[in-house]
Amino acid sequence: MTGRVEVGRVPPVDLVVPVKSLARAKTRLRGAADDGIGDPMAHARLSLALAMDTIAAARSARGVHDVIAITSDPEVASALRADGVRVLADHPERGLNAALTFGAEVLLAQDPARPVGALQADLPALRSEELADALAHARIAMAAGSAPRAFCSDAQGSGTTLLVCAPGVPLAPRFGVGSAEAHERAGALRLRGDWPGLRQDVDTAADLRRAAELGLGPATLAALRSTAKQLP
Repeated sequence: MTGRVEVGRVPPVDLVVPVKSLARAKTRLRGAADDGIGDPMAHARLSLALAMDTIAAARSARGVHDVIAITSDPEVASALRADGVRVLADHPERGLNAALTFGAEVLLAQDPARPVGALQADLPALRSEELADALAHARIAMAAGSAPRAFCSDAQGSGTTLLVCAPGVPLAPRFGVGSAEAHERAGALRLRGDWPGLRQDVDTAADLRRAAELGLGPATLAALRSTAKQLP
């Protein structure tokens, strides 16, 4: 049976993208937008831009049915809604995994036959075709019954940038330090593929430079240009 037929047995994926409050987001990245000055407004613009580029790439990827953002920040919610993104209100005291579980449960209740995934919000070099290919691999594995969940690790191999669960299966996110190993121990399949933009999350200035070498999305480029920040 071909991969195309296998993918067709599992519907396109609904994705949840968690976006932190801009005041709390990406603390290790502070100063990267303005050569170390650390202006809060410049940092907030960059943090929002990372999420906007990630979500834009995800929304246009083949194999994605819908993308919702989950956030407690009204500025983030307003900006994303202006782009036509559906936003769920987060409860910030509960943490990332609780937020993702909540978002996945909302999507599962709407359509129990559709797979659900979690995508990190700091992937400014993400390409739609990369995400489409990774999701195709995940859907093939789920259609074959190889695993109830599949994930993509980050560039270092220890973190997770994407987690997808089969229809009717709880997402069971384990994001945090060592999340790749934690997801694997819980029975998720580690996806193997050459998806540099999907794997390059941005937590530090060095990460941002590596993402720039891959090619940043338009919102991130605009945020950096607004402070005259030059990157490779």
